Amino acid sequence: GKRISHLHGNPDEAHVRDALSSALSGKMPDVGQPQKVTGQLADLEEVKGALAKLSGLTIGAIGDAPAGFTPCTYDEEALKKSFGLNIINKSIPEIFADIAAVPLDKESAEYSDACHAQPSLKNVPEKEARVNASTRVALDNWIRANDLSAIAMRCWPDFAVDLGACPCGAMGRTATSGTPAACERDVYGAVTMLILEALGSGTNYLVDTVDLEEDENIIRIWHCGSAATTLAVDPNNATQFIHCNRKLGVAGNFPLKTGPVVLVRLDTDIDPANQSKLRLVMTSGESLSAPNRFQGNTATVRTSAPARQLINGLIHNGFPHHTVVAWKDIRAEVRRMAEYLAIPLTEW
Repeated sequence: GKRISHLHGNPDEAHVRDALSSALSGKMPDVGQPQKVTGQLADLEEVKGALAKLSGLTIGAIGDAPAGFTPCTYDEEALKKSFGLNIINKSIPEIFADIAAVPLDKESAEYSDACHAQPSLKNVPEKEARVNASTRVALDNWIRANDLSAIAMRCWPDFAVDLGACPCGAMGRTATSGTPAACERDVYGAVTMLILEALGSGTNYLVDTVDLEEDENIIRIWHCGSAATTLAVDPNNATQFIHCNRKLGVAGNFPLKTGPVVLVRLDTDIDPANQSKLRLVMTSGESLSAPNRFQGNTATVRTSAPARQLINGLIHNGFPHHTVVAWKDIRAEVRRMAEYLAIPLTEW
């Protein structure tokens, strides 16, 4: 029942000082939200065909959601009802045991393959890179044994603290091989990735919105380095490096490719009148040619909606900080799917 207001800027900026002064006087800042948009709908039978391919698929979830990451909780019953998806779970101790059990020859073969694919990996401490190699093998074994179509894995703090490495590189290798991989045990993120692929998006990526340049109508979307290397501006030179915070390998460090993009998120809905218990948010823009602004994987996106209002709309409506970016326009398919499944869609 509380009102949420969002103020973006540095303390020394005039508009920030003015807004805070007004707030102290009882007038909360409100930059508004983007105008909602509608558009064409894809062919219903084609969308129903895509959804039929999802029914019966299984997503693997590893570990618990990070503390405080409420968007990484999920309603298994709602996913089953709307999409026919199944979830199986594995604990962090179980995946660590799987990693420890990887034979040295399998670890070495994966390490060699990864170095051949991205020679920059040779500059990462070998011990950390080999943990990623064993992680990749363990994940692949689990995926194959259970016919998993996507995974969502808790990555921090456990890998860095207990194994002395960050698994972003292994997640990226998994994604590059064709299995969507969501970090931070974000099951809805993995489901969104899987849905968009079923609707024709091709390989996509789970990102945070981390930066806003209102004057340029730009946002920056980023995550710490688990993108498929096929999403790099230069896939043959998708640098493998260390994690930006933990300073441990392995994490990708390359800009994401340019071109028109769509951002989508499947989320939980607390509205008791919504029988699906789910909601969707979607917007679009263009990924611009720009340096990799933040260590990891970054795209600089000029948004179709006013960028500041877009950020305010996401925050004001309580949408998660995770969205999935796709480089194919599948908005018509998402709209039709939302209509068919009676899942409320907010499109800006």
